[in-house]
Amino acid sequence: MSKDGSGYKVAMVQRSIRLFAAAFLLAAPAVVATAPAVQSRAPVTIQDQRDLAIQQQVQAIAAQGRGRIGIAAMDLDGGGMVLINGDQPFPMASTAKIAVAATYLDGVEQGRLRLDQPFPMMMPVAQPLSARTSVAAVRPGEVMPAQNLMELSITRSDNHATDGLIAAVGGISVVNNWLTRNGITGQRLDHTMATLVRDDGRINPATTIDTRTSSTPRAMVALLSAIDRGNALSPQSRAVLLDTMTRTSTGRNRIRAGLPEGTLLAHKTGTLAGVTDDVGIVRLPDGRHLAMAIFVTGPESHTTQAGIIAQVARVLYDGYSQPLGRSTQEMVRR
Repeated sequence: MSKDGSGYKVAMVQRSIRLFAAAFLLAAPAVVATAPAVQSRAPVTIQDQRDLAIQQQVQAIAAQGRGRIGIAAMDLDGGGMVLINGDQPFPMASTAKIAVAATYLDGVEQGRLRLDQPFPMMMPVAQPLSARTSVAAVRPGEVMPAQNLMELSITRSDNHATDGLIAAVGGISVVNNWLTRNGITGQRLDHTMATLVRDDGRINPATTIDTRTSSTPRAMVALLSAIDRGNALSPQSRAVLLDTMTRTSTGRNRIRAGLPEGTLLAHKTGTLAGVTDDVGIVRLPDGRHLAMAIFVTGPESHTTQAGIIAQVARVLYDGYSQPLGRSTQEMVRR
């Protein structure tokens, strides 16, 4: 990659918006001007018989795991939700990079930042144990436009690029403030990526709930909904972020493996010791959007955990590809 990032300047942003609008946004039903408030913990979860049938199938797959598994799915157009440990915090790993990118795009909308503005990647600095603090030491690395950093952060899950974006927006607290302003509770960022990687493995995520740099499945789906429905970002910023997420190259054996070939998916993966995550938005055959967040922890290999994610994704896709008329649904309060 060249240091001036000439391949990812404003022309790329415009191309992203144009192509993504054609492939993803225009295929969905029209977005209403006023989206429902996004909350990560609703006082009442309303499920119909379809939801309950899908949830039962998903629960059976989750039971194969040997650790904690959290799942949330929401039909963003037709309604309906599935929750397995939906309000339990799980390690976000690199799925946290969605909120980081969204925070940067919010800064662009406010006129404080630009997508072609150059920033350095932040590279970890090796330190002896006696010199370590709670935050891993980093140094400036290669300088490139923010659009390049976002592309690397999302599509290749590059930690150095992500830490460059965190520094560019003003730090972790700015990301958390953005989440709070947009009504996303149950999700928080507490580490730079350098710190997250350095401290990986200190806690067993299958048996211990660590709320640091965590999200509940419900909160992650709420974030995806807030982005996709257009109430957290402008249509232009939404198109840039979701288009970038369609180019994710990591985790091909996770949600992607459970979907029919050619299905459009905007997603972000996450991986730590004992943690395999995948979250994203799937376009269903009739154009509706299905948001899903699948967090798997346990002693199994990442390949085994990815297989669980793929199975869950397929059940969710098949189940919500069959729309039901709301007038014929039996509503169940849980």
